[in-house]
Amino acid sequence: MATNYPDVIPMIAYEDGPKAMDWLSSAFGFKERARMVGKDGRLSHGEMQAGDGVIMLATPTPDYQAPRRHRAQCAPAQKWSTVPYIVDGVLVYVDDVNEHYQRAKQRGAAILSEVEADEYG
Repeated sequence: MATNYPDVIPMIAYEDGPKAMDWLSSAFGFKERARMVGKDGRLSHGEMQAGDGVIMLATPTPDYQAPRRHRAQCAPAQKWSTVPYIVDGVLVYVDDVNEHYQRAKQRGAAILSEVEADEYG
């Protein structure tokens, strides 16, 4: 088992990895653990930490189709995107969801729905 890492680490692709790292830090207080950027400015590997959790992120090569790019060229993917709940994602627990929401909104997050309470939490 790796030292200084949790047992499960989400790995996330961002179209602009360096910008995503800066945003995660300013919007949510993630701490940068590693940043490896190639000569072309592409993030080949990044690590961010929040509490005991760690995410790894990168900017894929131009050959990779991230969900937004794939959706623009694929009718079935456009239809999948209308599902009103999250199938793939990263769950993050926070102490104050309203404060977290406001901070994300102030920093330019794309808000998909307002904060709400239901039978699931």
